[in-house]
Order: sequence, then C-alpha cells, then structure tokens
Amino acid sequence: MKVDLHCHSNVSDGVLAPAAVAAYARKSGVDVWALTDHDEVGGIKAARLAAGELGMRFVAGVEISVTWANETVHIVGLQIDEDNPALIQGLAATRNGRQERAREISAQLADAGIPGAYEGALRYVGNPDLISRTHFARYLVEIGACGSTSEVFRKYLTEGKPGYVPHRWATLEQAVGWIKGAGGIPVIAHPGRYPFSDTAEGALFDEFRKLGGTAIEVVTGSHTPDQYQTYAELARRYGFLASRGTDFHAPGEARVEFAELPPLPAGLTPVWHDWF
Repeated sequence: MKVDLHCHSNVSDGVLAPAAVAAYARKSGVDVWALTDHDEVGGIKAARLAAGELGMRFVAGVEISVTWANETVHIVGLQIDEDNPALIQGLAATRNGRQERAREISAQLADAGIPGAYEGALRYVGNPDLISRTHFARYLVEIGACGSTSEVFRKYLTEGKPGYVPHRWATLEQAVGWIKGAGGIPVIAHPGRYPFSDTAEGALFDEFRKLGGTAIEVVTGSHTPDQYQTYAELARRYGFLASRGTDFHAPGEARVEFAELPPLPAGLTPVWHDWF
C-alpha cells in the first residue's frame, strides 16, 4: 500500500488544482492520499471527491505555519475535521499578514534589481491570501534570474539574502491545539529541514510531545536518504509514529516524485497503523 500524506494544491502554493493533484498521485500508484495545503482547508472537499472517484482512500489534512525559536516550523494535521470552527478561525488568523509581507519581499527584490516581483508572483497564486516565497521563486525562474526554485532559495528569499522578510506565525501550542481540537493527529513536517542544533531539535520534540504531538515525518521529499534513517531512529527514541509524504507542489519541481519515494524504514509504527 503506497501512502502519501503531504501534498499541496493551488489552494496554497502548489500548481495543480486539488482534483489534478489527486489524479497525478493516483497515476503514480498512490493508494492513500492526503491534501495538506498551507494554512488552508479550502481544497479538501474537491480533493476528497476526486480521490473517491479514483479509488484512493482520502485523508483530510493541513500544514500549519508555526514560529518556534525564531524559525518557521511546519506542523501537519492529519484526519482533521475541516469544518471545525476553531481550526478555521486559527488558520484565518495565521494567514493574516501575508499580503503585507509579500509587498515587502517585492520591495527588497526591486532594490536588488528585480522589479515587478509582486505582480509576477501573483500570476502563480491560486489564493491571493496565501501568496508565499514559493510563488516569488517561480517568478524568478520564469524571468531567468535563477535556473531553478532551489537556486532561488540559495540566492534570495532566505535569511541574509534579498527578499527575506520574517513573519510571526502561530505558536506550536496553538497549532497542535487546533489540530487535536479538530480530531486530528499532529505531525512535525520534514524535521530535517530546520536549521536546529541537536539540542534545539530535542527541545522541539520534547515540547511537541508534551503538547500532545504524536508523529514526525520520516520519509519525505524534503529529506535526504541519510535523513530517512536519522529520523527513523529519532522516531523510535521519542516514541513517535512515523509519517511519509512527498511534499508535492508541482510535477518535476520536487526532489522525489510520488512513484520514487521509498517506504518507511523497518521497525516503525506508521501514523496510519490503525486507520483502516
């Protein structure tokens, strides 16, 4: 059974509509699929319908942006009730401020010799409330400023580079609370992507567990193969369930496509172990 529990549509910063993501995942052999758009649940109903028509089991999800230790951390919620009022209100509050941030990013890029980035980024946006660095990155690739989105994030939009504008997101406590209040399972997304020391990462895991967090992503398109084993061992050490997902945003844009993502390492309890 091929399970993918981390994907994005054009309701947040993906390229394809929810139904198109479902079709792309199914064509690649996915059997159990979750849509986890950033700070937004507006695509879930369309995704659920498409998954059902394609014969896939569907998992309602979301990826919440959190500020922890002055860094952005992402917490995925799985098996959520997307109509939960507290979750909906919390996500709306988290989205606030993206427009102002986007205009500031554009101003910095203009100072660096790249004018019109805000308008250019908007061409890639399905939901203007969720304009993000990824939309700017796609525009910078379009105009030839960089050859790929990964190159963009080496040269722009990250700390110390033109276009970096920090933002205060939800707290870890809020994100875990909204997910659990909506009947969901909190998961730390791609923990190997954050610039934390071993000590800080341990503190994140400890706080997450105390708040009721129960899982981490182990096999993800945002991890290297070496990190699969690193986070498998950490999942065992902390007693976390293990999740798996490509972090899909667009065909050809991810490091690992649906069909190429390996299974979880042996000896782990999958987050979906008691779902079916």
